[in-house]
Amino acid sequence: MIDEKDKLKDADTLTAELQEFRDEVVAKYPKKVAKKRARGIVLSDPSTPPEIQANVRTIPGIITQRGCTYAGCKGVVLGPTRDIVNITHGPIGCGFYSWLTRRNQTRPTSDSDANFIPYCFSTDMQDSNIVFGGEEKLKQAIREAYALFHPKAIAIFSTCPVGLIGDDVHRVARHMMEEIGGGINIFGFSCEGYRGVSQSAGHHIANNGLFKNLIGRDDEVRGSLKYRVNLLGEYNIGGDAFELERIFEKCGVNLLASFSGNSTIQKFENAHTADLNMVMCHRSINYVAEMMETAFGIPWIKVQPIGARSTAKMLRKIAQYFGEQELTDRVEAVIAEEMAAVDAAREKARRRTAGKLAMLFVGGSRAHHYQDLFEELGMTTVAAGYEFGHRDDYEGRRVIPSIQIDADSRNIEEITVSRDATRYRPRKTEEELKALEADGMEFNEYHGLMSQMEKGMLVIDDLSHYEMEKLVEKYHPDVFCAGIKEKFCVQKMGIPLKQLHNYDVGGPYAGFRGAINFYKDIEMMVGATIWKEVKAPWESEDFVEATYVY
Repeated sequence: MIDEKDKLKDADTLTAELQEFRDEVVAKYPKKVAKKRARGIVLSDPSTPPEIQANVRTIPGIITQRGCTYAGCKGVVLGPTRDIVNITHGPIGCGFYSWLTRRNQTRPTSDSDANFIPYCFSTDMQDSNIVFGGEEKLKQAIREAYALFHPKAIAIFSTCPVGLIGDDVHRVARHMMEEIGGGINIFGFSCEGYRGVSQSAGHHIANNGLFKNLIGRDDEVRGSLKYRVNLLGEYNIGGDAFELERIFEKCGVNLLASFSGNSTIQKFENAHTADLNMVMCHRSINYVAEMMETAFGIPWIKVQPIGARSTAKMLRKIAQYFGEQELTDRVEAVIAEEMAAVDAAREKARRRTAGKLAMLFVGGSRAHHYQDLFEELGMTTVAAGYEFGHRDDYEGRRVIPSIQIDADSRNIEEITVSRDATRYRPRKTEEELKALEADGMEFNEYHGLMSQMEKGMLVIDDLSHYEMEKLVEKYHPDVFCAGIKEKFCVQKMGIPLKQLHNYDVGGPYAGFRGAINFYKDIEMMVGATIWKEVKAPWESEDFVEATYVY
């Protein structure tokens, strides 16, 4: 275990130790495994990010943090939408596990506003359906859902057995739209769990489905004509979207749609009338941003509303884009007003958090974004990585042309998007875009996780359970951020773990008030003395450690 004074080592010493740790961990694997894992563990360099191996299959036998393609499609992207009946075509376990585990919240505008998030819809496939096919059972489930709820749309999500036996959810969707009639929209997703190497494939499939089946179906221009934006990759975990909606409203910014926190069908269908797309989680939603720019002429920028300073930066980007003094003045007034409480809360928390170590191994964006909050608390993120990131999430979008498309990626449908003949409308002229870029605004750009980490810190893609244990054993971080699979293992080692997939019972953590909530929660976690009373197994019990014989 490392003493507090040891955590304040100079950067060169820490980097040397991390390099030594990397070599030590990799050496424990069999030779073929070690060669592969070594490419997924690198030391960060913000000026010249090293190439990292990412978005490849997890090595069989290694305990991974990842989820499946179905989880990314249904559980992440479509799940937070309140007025779509999302039917899982598969065994009940798949539907149940993807239901409410992310703590997606929503806020219906009236008592008559449909909200299906509290329901778990599944065809509950049995052995007989595997043998004889499940399409008829799926049709009956759609009839039953419509009879009970009369939704505007029904989405069908394929699980592993569906792909194995060949049920065609898209054909069923077409047949049931004809049978029910009345303008209902029914569509399917071929998101079988095995289709990709992680839930990232499900995000891509969901993006394609959103564009083909929802975006652009409603041309009515609603609300204010000024400052019309969409926020992509925000899923309202713990109420994040509510806090961001509050801030946008306070600034006079018209948030048309969020993809997909606190979202509705109408917001998706009307999103193409916005003037700016802001991408929060790059990995899960960048496909939609690019498709909407190609089809409708809406530029997109990367934003980061996790952390108070980052939230202020996002608001200033919006004001810069629209270029009106009225909006700029209002944004600055809101920032000044909100930051007073933020600064007070941060300074109070920093007395207990400054100099502490954090580790972040979460899904796309969170392992990057939450470093801003830790920086504000004076904490160092000594190791970080994604569950399902691609190389561009680590190294920046500049590497996209050099990424080789492998067989797993070819399992995902690539849809061709072209300029809409009647609705394409450039929101800015070429001259205006160039002027904004000359003033520091970046379009269609993301610099990746490593651009922000200190030089020499550890970056690990698809962290294994063994690597996690060794990180904790050697560095004893003050807080470890990951998911439910790791939570209780890490806490038994005497380290507090904060789930950043669903925030445990906390949140919101986005925006200004979210930053204050995070300061308080982390201050409480790293300051709790109970963790010193928990002894890791290697500290309190005899254990046997094996080595591989090559």
